[in-house]
Amino acid sequence: MYTCRLTGTDNTNQYEELIRVFMPDRNYRLLTDSTDEVCDCSIFAYDGDRNELKRCLYRDLEKHTGKSPKWGILTGIRPVKLAGEMYRRCGDLRQVEKDLERDYLLDHSKSSLTAEILEYQLKTAGTPQEKSMSVYLGIPFCPTRCLYCSFTSNQVKKTEIDRYLEALHREIEYCGHKVREGNYRLESFYIGGGTPTTLDAVQLEKLLEHISLSFDLSTLCEFTVEAGRPDTITEEKLRILKQYGVTRISINPQTMKQQTLDLIGRKHTVEETDKAFDMARSIWDGSVNADLIAGLPEESFDDFRNSLDRIIAYGADNITLHTLAVKRASRLKEIDEEFNYKDEELREQMLGYAEEALRTAGYRPYYLYRQKHTSGNTENIGYCRNDAVSVYNIRIMEEAQSILAMGAGGISKVYFPEENRLERVANVSNYEIYIDRIEEMTQRKEKNFWR
Repeated sequence: MYTCRLTGTDNTNQYEELIRVFMPDRNYRLLTDSTDEVCDCSIFAYDGDRNELKRCLYRDLEKHTGKSPKWGILTGIRPVKLAGEMYRRCGDLRQVEKDLERDYLLDHSKSSLTAEILEYQLKTAGTPQEKSMSVYLGIPFCPTRCLYCSFTSNQVKKTEIDRYLEALHREIEYCGHKVREGNYRLESFYIGGGTPTTLDAVQLEKLLEHISLSFDLSTLCEFTVEAGRPDTITEEKLRILKQYGVTRISINPQTMKQQTLDLIGRKHTVEETDKAFDMARSIWDGSVNADLIAGLPEESFDDFRNSLDRIIAYGADNITLHTLAVKRASRLKEIDEEFNYKDEELREQMLGYAEEALRTAGYRPYYLYRQKHTSGNTENIGYCRNDAVSVYNIRIMEEAQSILAMGAGGISKVYFPEENRLERVANVSNYEIYIDRIEEMTQRKEKNFWR
């Protein structure tokens, strides 16, 4: 049992997050000034410098466990954002690498990766223009619910989707009016979920028609629709997307092993993934993203390697690699509380192979984010080739632009550049409550977003 005492602070959340990187089994005790107990343990005093306290804690845990986590004392999800702030102060990417290693104890492999991604983002996406804005629109429906999923996702009848779309169309019209009134410039538009292509062709076309009539889309550099489930993709839907100016879609098999698909609750087949990519190649002339997950239940290294090799062979423009992080609200968390902390070396092996294979095939890492409780304290990385970055993905992680979010579960973010901070304006996540309270959703934006 590892025991330590923090003096000078009772706010221990961020320090506990660091301890759990070393000791995910929670075999530790963290004492504070308010803990009325005397024991032999490491003592760390907080003198106003949180990072120094974390560095002391890291080094003590390193001695205790023999582990040296490569992300150092960073437990947040946006290391590239941090690097960007450092770069704006010093103007030297190599200095950013050194400062990440010195101040945050990053391994050189992580500091150099972070700096590389930042440099590539600045080259391809630049910085957001004044009065620019990105838009997110949520479709909270899927054919089935995945074993690991914690997102807003529902399995409902067509009539329920119609009811939802009726309310959503009202929010679209309201937001479109406010964007025009404020003379904002839309940079990217992202329709996610859920699975937007759960909508049938008629519903999808009506939605895109409402969007095109309500917003000026001529300024977009990117228009994305997640067509994540291969079994929801049809030639008719692809033609509709193309007709309405969508430039990027996602086809997300997550794995190419049929037994795993069955296990995690994705009811599509490997053959349907093959068919979806074939349709995209014959009909689609925009960008195609594919998502894969390292560390799915019962998958071996060879299973993951086969999945990645097949996706590379498909010719996807973007490939996003996720390391499975089991969230509290997922069914997998209920089944196996400790799943995240098993087979950490296997996940590292998978990600190591992926980086080598993708770079060899001409892909470059262009955005990165981390999640709490990810196995092996790793990261999720988006790779692209031919500079086919997703601007929306970059913007959502750098948090330097307002994001207008519509639909159930959408969280709008108002950016205040003078203070470099965001304020969140959330819609309710339950789609039925969203329908009943659609007027309240627009009033929330009226009061808190458009100011």
